[in-house]
Amino acid sequence: MTAPIKTAPAKAAPNRSAPGGNAPTETALGLTESRSVGGRALKAVVYLLVLFVFAGPLLALLVSAFGNVKDPTQLSVVPSGVTLDNFGIAFDQGVLTYLLNSFFVVGFGLLLQVAVSVLAGYALARKVFRGMTLVLVAVLATLMLPEEILALPLSLILADLPVLHFNLIGTLAGMIVPLGAWGFSILVMTEFMRDVPRELEEAARIDGAGDLRIFFQIILPMCKPALGVIGVFGFTMIWDQYLLPLLVSVDASSYTLPLALRTLRIDPDVTPGVVMAAALLALLPSVIVFLLFQRSFVSGLSSGALKG
Repeated sequence: MTAPIKTAPAKAAPNRSAPGGNAPTETALGLTESRSVGGRALKAVVYLLVLFVFAGPLLALLVSAFGNVKDPTQLSVVPSGVTLDNFGIAFDQGVLTYLLNSFFVVGFGLLLQVAVSVLAGYALARKVFRGMTLVLVAVLATLMLPEEILALPLSLILADLPVLHFNLIGTLAGMIVPLGAWGFSILVMTEFMRDVPRELEEAARIDGAGDLRIFFQIILPMCKPALGVIGVFGFTMIWDQYLLPLLVSVDASSYTLPLALRTLRIDPDVTPGVVMAAALLALLPSVIVFLLFQRSFVSGLSSGALKG
C-alpha cells in the first residue's frame, strides 16, 4: 500500500486591515481612500463645499423669486417668507410676452435646425462629392469663430437678405433664420449616420428603395439617440441666445426673455425679487426639456462614447 500524501495546510492570507477596519482602500482609479473618521469627515466637508458652490446660486435664485427681496445685497438661501407678488409684477412688466417670443423663436428655430442638420449630416456621411472635405472644414470653422466677429456681417445680411432682398431686422424671423444651421448639430448627425452599416443601405437599394425612402425608413430611425442630443443642445443654445436678439430687435415687442432680463435688471423701479422671478422662468424650460429627453440624451452620449 502506498502511504497517503500529506498536504500542508494552506496559509491564511495576511490581514492587512488595521484594528477597527480603518485601513485605507484602493479605489477603481488606483487612489487610496481612507476609512478613518478624519478622512470621512474631510470628505464630507469637501462634498458640502462643492454642493454649496454649485447649488447655492440656484437655491438663492429660488428663494429670492418667492421672497420679498428689496435689496440685492440681501439675497439668502434661507427663505423668510413665500409670496407670488414677484411673478405678478414680472407679468405686468411684459415678461409673459417675452416668454412667448422666446418659445416662438426656439420652436421654429429648433425645427429648422434639426431639419438642416439631418439633411446635411446625411449628405456628408453617406454621399461622396467633390469638395466634401472643404465643406467639413467650413462647418468646423463656424464653431471656432466667436459670435462677436460674426455680429457685424450678420446684421448687414439680415438688413438686406441676399437674392430675396428682405429686411429681417425687427422681426422674429430675423432671429430664426441664422439659427437654422449649427455646426455642432451637423457634425453630430454626420458621425452617427456614418456609423450606420452600409449593408442595410445596399439591401434596401436591391429592394428598389430610393434615397428618400432609405433616409426616412432606415437611416433616420437608427439616429434617434443623436436626435435627442442635438435636440437638447439645440434648445439650450437657442433659448440662451442674447447677442442675436440684441442685433435684430428694434423695440421691446420683439424682445426674448434673456434680452428682457437686462432691461429688468437696469430698471430702478424693479426689485431684485422680480428679476429673480423672471430669471426662474427663463431657467425652467431648459430644465424641463432636459428631464423630458434625458433618456434619449444619455443614450446618444453613451452611443457616441462607445463608438469613439
